[in-house]
Order: sequence, then structure tokens, then C-alpha cells
Amino acid sequence: MQSIPIAAERVAAARQIAAILKPGQRVALTTHVNADGDGVGSEVALWHLLRARGLDPVIANSTGIPDRLGFLVPPEADASDRAGREIARADVVVVVDISDLDRLGDLAKAVQERRAPVACIDHHVSPGTLPDGPRLVAPEATATAELVYDLAAALEWPLSTDAARALYVGILTDTGGFRFSNTSARALRVAAALLEHGVEPESIYEAIYASAPEGRVRLLAEVLQTLVVEPERGLAWVTVPAGALERHDVTPDDLDGVVEHARSIAGVRLALLFRQIANGRIKVSFRSMGSVDSAALAQEFDGGGHHKAAGASLEGSVAEVQERVLRAARRRLNGGAA
Repeated sequence: MQSIPIAAERVAAARQIAAILKPGQRVALTTHVNADGDGVGSEVALWHLLRARGLDPVIANSTGIPDRLGFLVPPEADASDRAGREIARADVVVVVDISDLDRLGDLAKAVQERRAPVACIDHHVSPGTLPDGPRLVAPEATATAELVYDLAAALEWPLSTDAARALYVGILTDTGGFRFSNTSARALRVAAALLEHGVEPESIYEAIYASAPEGRVRLLAEVLQTLVVEPERGLAWVTVPAGALERHDVTPDDLDGVVEHARSIAGVRLALLFRQIANGRIKVSFRSMGSVDSAALAQEFDGGGHHKAAGASLEGSVAEVQERVLRAARRRLNGGAA
């Protein structure tokens, strides 16, 4: 593995995680609801790494693997259709790309009640509410996949091509194809190291960004019809119309990147996307530019994320949630003035 310096605290955390992993143990790997490229990529890489060390890992998510990421996942790795049972019988639970229990959806109770160590690998800004266990958490990391790479490097665990491919997808997608402000020099070095393990960038690009179903494009067109811009504030937002996902036969994963279209408008410093989710809640995605802190805004609504990208879910109708969130957004954009 190419030599890339690793912070001492990351090395120490990696060793603490390794200390609870023994050959023969059953390990449940899980991530947040509606898993993204970083969550799935990190899970799949860990699956390969742990299998090679003689453990018995399984991916157990509360929602299914998105179709566009299915090429990463060995069929025998995914047990999300029986996730609760897998967590209940696991010797160790590893949660990736999230530190908060409630982001695990229906699996939160199972993870909380399982009397087994719960390790966490994450790069989000959050105090964390998971049960006790070792933590490899670094908000300054580009992606959770970067931290999984560090785990393997610190422990001198060899990376297979399949594991490297999964980690590359995690970094690629969380940096928006190496376009977002979180694209650090270190992330590019890690990506270069992964290419040396046989990763083929063109095939990954095609799978992630050039294989959209027709419905995804039509969904984008419908959502963009709702675009509202307040140029004097640098604020823009879009709303997913009721029934749009069903109408176009797509999933929430097909909304990935939609809010970036609102953020791409000249002068926009903060872009929002509103959509209704289960249990009468509204999911809000925050994307910002410059000094505007998306994570701080999301935290006002018990959400979290990164400086430039964050999210939260709120109770209420779309109109009610929009009123609350837009009021807070305008206040922040006005420098604190109402």
C-alpha cells in the first residue's frame, strides 16, 4: 500500500477497532438510511477486509443498496432483507458514515439493544449517540472511505482490487467527482493509491454517473420546475412534488445531486431541497458556498453534516417546514438579522 502519513489519533483508533475483531466473529456492517456511495463503499470495503482476516461480516442496512451501487456488492454480502436479525446475532456491530443512532432508521432499536461492541467509522460533525465502542471519527476527513483506507493502512491489512474499488467510489461520490471543496490533497493521494490497486476510473464513472434511468432525468426536470431563487440573499430551493418518485419509478437515491443544480446558480450561497419522507416528516438537504455553514444550520433542527453539505428531518407539512427552515436560512444569510 502506498505510504501516506496517517494522524496518530487515527492509528490509535484503528488499533482499538482491531482489538475487538477476532477471527470467526460475525460482524454486522451498517450505515444510515438511504445509503450513499460513501456509506456503501465503506461497508463493502470492510466486508472484503474482514473476510480476508477470517471474520464473517455481513451488510445489514435498514434500506436497500441503491441500484447504481449494486455493482460493488457481492451477492452474498448483503443481508439487508434480514438486517434486524443479523444485528441481533452479531458479535460486533460496525456503523459507518454516521454517528447518530436515529439515522439508522428501523435498526436503531436493534443496535441499541444488542449487547455487543459497536464500533463507528465516520467523518461527520456530530457528538454521536451510538452505544459504547471504539471510534474512528475525523470530521476533517474527506469521506468515511478515507478513514477505512487509513484503518487498513494502519493495521497493514492488504487491499484487494474489490476493496479498493469500493473505497474509490466512496471518495469519488462524497467529493462530487473531486469537484467539491472537501477535495483535499490527501484525498487525491488516497485515490491515486487506490488506482495502483487496479481500480478503473472510467468504468466506475460510467456506473455512477453515466447509467441513469430515464426516470431519474424526468424526475430532475419536474423538481427543477419548483425552483425558487432569492438573488438578493443568495438563497435558492427546490421541492420534490408529492408522488414524484412513484410517478417516475425511481428511488430517493435518484435525487442525489439534484440540489447541486440550485447551488450552481450564480450568486447562490445556500441551496435547499425539501422532500417528504416516512412518518409525516420532511427531509431537508442543505448545500452551501463560501463561509455559509450548512452543518450549523442543520444543527438548529437536530440535523448534521459538513460545513458545505448537511441534512435534517423535521415534523410537519412541507409548507410548515419550509417556513421554519427558510426563516432560519434567511437569518443566517443576513448575518444573524431576522
